[in-house]
Amino acid sequence: MMIFTLLVLLFALMLVGVPVSVALGASTIITALMFTDLDAMGLTMHVFDGLNTYTLMAIPMFILAGSFLSKGSAAHRIVNFAKAIVGHLPGGLPISAIFACMVFAAVSGSSPATVVAIGSVMYGAIKEAGYPAKYAIGTIATSGSLGILIPPSVVFIVYGVTAEQSIGDLFIAGIIPGIMLGCMLMAVAFFGAKKLGFKGTKPLSFKERLKAFKDAFWALLIIVIVIGGIYGGIFTPTEAGAVCAVYAFIVSFFIYKDIKLKDVYNIVLDSAMTTSMIFFIIANAMIFAHFLTDQTIPHQITQMILDASVGPITFLIIINILLLIMGQFMEPSSVVMITTPLLLPIAVALGIHPVHLGVIMIVNMEIGMLTPPVGLNLFVASAITGLSLKDVVVASLPWVATIFIGLIFITYIPSISLWLPYEFPQHLEAFKQFIGGLF
Repeated sequence: MMIFTLLVLLFALMLVGVPVSVALGASTIITALMFTDLDAMGLTMHVFDGLNTYTLMAIPMFILAGSFLSKGSAAHRIVNFAKAIVGHLPGGLPISAIFACMVFAAVSGSSPATVVAIGSVMYGAIKEAGYPAKYAIGTIATSGSLGILIPPSVVFIVYGVTAEQSIGDLFIAGIIPGIMLGCMLMAVAFFGAKKLGFKGTKPLSFKERLKAFKDAFWALLIIVIVIGGIYGGIFTPTEAGAVCAVYAFIVSFFIYKDIKLKDVYNIVLDSAMTTSMIFFIIANAMIFAHFLTDQTIPHQITQMILDASVGPITFLIIINILLLIMGQFMEPSSVVMITTPLLLPIAVALGIHPVHLGVIMIVNMEIGMLTPPVGLNLFVASAITGLSLKDVVVASLPWVATIFIGLIFITYIPSISLWLPYEFPQHLEAFKQFIGGLF
C-alpha cells in the first residue's frame, strides 16, 4: 500500500504540471508522513551528506567547460575538420554533421548543447547542398543525443554517484557504444543519401585535411586530456572536470580569442543556473531513494522478481520498456535517480554488471530525448530550424529506430560496454608481460 501511494502521488503531481524534482520530494515526504514516523532532521542530514560528495563536483566543471566551448568557435572548427575527413562520401555533409556531433559530444558532455552548436552550423549547409530540410534536421537532432553517452557525461556522473560506481569506468564504458551508435547513424545517412541520388566527391588533399586538423587541434585535444588523463591514472574524473573547465577557458579566451572578458560572467552564470537545476533534482531524488532504501522496498522488489523466476533476458526487456516510457516524460537525470535504487539490486542479483546497466540506462535516455512529449532535443532542433515539432519528430524516426537497434545490441552483448574498461586492461597487462619476457 505504501509503495502504491508513493507512486500514485508522484505521477499525479507530474500529471498536473508539478516539476519532476518537486514531485519527487513532495510525494516522498507526504507518503512518509502517512505511513512512518518521519525524522525530518535525519532526512535533511542525509540529503546534505549526499550532495556534499567529491564526485558531484565534476558536474559544474564539465557544464562550465561545455559552455565556454559552445559559445566560441570550437563547433565551427570541429565541423570543418569533420567535413575534411568524411565530407567527400555520398551524404558527406550529413555524415560530417554526425561525426562533428560525436566529437563535440566528447568536448561538451551535453546533448542539447551539441544540437545547438553543430545544428546551427550544419543545418543551413546541408539544406543548401540540396538535401530535404527534414533529412537535415533528423540527422542533427538524433546524433546530438550522443552527448549524454560519449564521455564526459553529466548523466553518467549522476548514475555513478547513485549506484556507487566508478565514474572513470562509466566514462570508458560509454566510448565504444557511443562510437558504434555514431557509425550506425552515419550508415543510415550514407545509404539515405545514395537513395536520394547524391554521389561522392573528390576527397580533400592531405594538406587540406592537415590544415583542418590544425585549426581544430586545441578543441580536439580536450578529448585526449579528459579520457587519457582518467584512463592513464593522471587524475580522477572530478579533477578531470576542473582541468577541462580551465583548459576550455584558456582555449576560448587566449588561443581562439572568441570570447571576451565581459562574456565570462554570463557564461559562468548560465552554467551555475544549469548546475543548480541538476542539483535540485539530485537533492529531491536522494530523498526519494533514501525513503525507498529505509523501507527496504528495493529488497522486497528484488525478492519478488527472484521468486517469480524472472531471468536476466526477460528482466532486461522489462528495464528497456520501463526506461523508454519514463524517458518520454522525464529529464534523464531524474529517471536515473529514481530507477537506479530500484533496478540495481535486482540487476546485480541476476548477474548483470552495474556498469553495463548504466550504459543501458543512458542509451534509453538518449531515445527519450528524441521522443515526445518531453524530448528536449526535439524542442531544441525545432527552435534552431523553425520547423514544427511534428516535422522534427517525423524527420527523426529513421535515426531513432537506428539507435533503438543499437540499444538491443548493447543490452544483450555486455562486452560492447565492458570490454574497454575491464577486459582491455587485462589484455594490455598480459601484452606488457609478454614483451617484458622477451627482453
